[in-house]
Amino acid sequence: MLLDGLVASTAPDLLTPPARRLRLVVLVHMPLGHRPPNDGAGEVRMRERTVLAAAAAVVTTSRWARRRLLELYPLRGDRLHVAQPGVDAAALATGTGDGGALLCIAAVTFDKGHDVLLNALATIPDLSWRCVCVGSLDRDPTFVEALHRRTANGGLADRVSFPGPRTGAHLDRSYDVADLLVLASRAETYGMVVVEALARGLPVIAADVGGLPEALGHGADGIRPGLLVPPEDPAAFGGALRAWLSDAELRRALRRAAHERRETLSGWGTTTSVIARVLAEALR
Repeated sequence: MLLDGLVASTAPDLLTPPARRLRLVVLVHMPLGHRPPNDGAGEVRMRERTVLAAAAAVVTTSRWARRRLLELYPLRGDRLHVAQPGVDAAALATGTGDGGALLCIAAVTFDKGHDVLLNALATIPDLSWRCVCVGSLDRDPTFVEALHRRTANGGLADRVSFPGPRTGAHLDRSYDVADLLVLASRAETYGMVVVEALARGLPVIAADVGGLPEALGHGADGIRPGLLVPPEDPAAFGGALRAWLSDAELRRALRRAAHERRETLSGWGTTTSVIARVLAEALR
């Protein structure tokens, strides 16, 4: 039985007794014990540890997540597997050429670091840019309202927009007109939007957290197709944006690396093959 870890890791009393009979396989998107609430850290980790220890196998979505689980819990390494998310093939983005069309795709929540991004953008008012932040606005209304006040009070309202979620052709169009993906997350297991951007040849500036470096990867010559900056550091993020916008040679190098990385991305067929193999082995 394959279960999502967001559900399974909260229900040890229900899942542990029949675990051997059911041959439980848990798919962990984000270890719940990585950043548990301060008032319930012990219980959260105890529940997750119990379920994962009873599972026949655990599948994580990045090598970082696998390492993090082994740091958190005394699990058998041979039962932990990695199935990185795939990405659909896409046409190269057209962009604008000058690098000023910035795109952030993430639900607008504290963990995605939009406040860090806004503070970074506020450090480069002298440069030409516009930033579109695509993503759900209803998960944390208080946070969203604070961001709207920040843009209005900080002189960013005419340069930063929050259009809400986009899907299908509308989302494809957002990627197509962009020059750069920006992601200031405080936590990421892998970062699917990063590989979605790379599939379109878009470079990335992102926080150096979790599995984001893994998703970003390298071009053929070892150059990253983007820049990684320390998390929760608006000055560093702003510095990376300034470098991107001010240095045409840097933009060319990162675009070239993004095009090279695009050729090495795996599709969903690879992901499903890994999971199918893990499920087959769990039955033995």
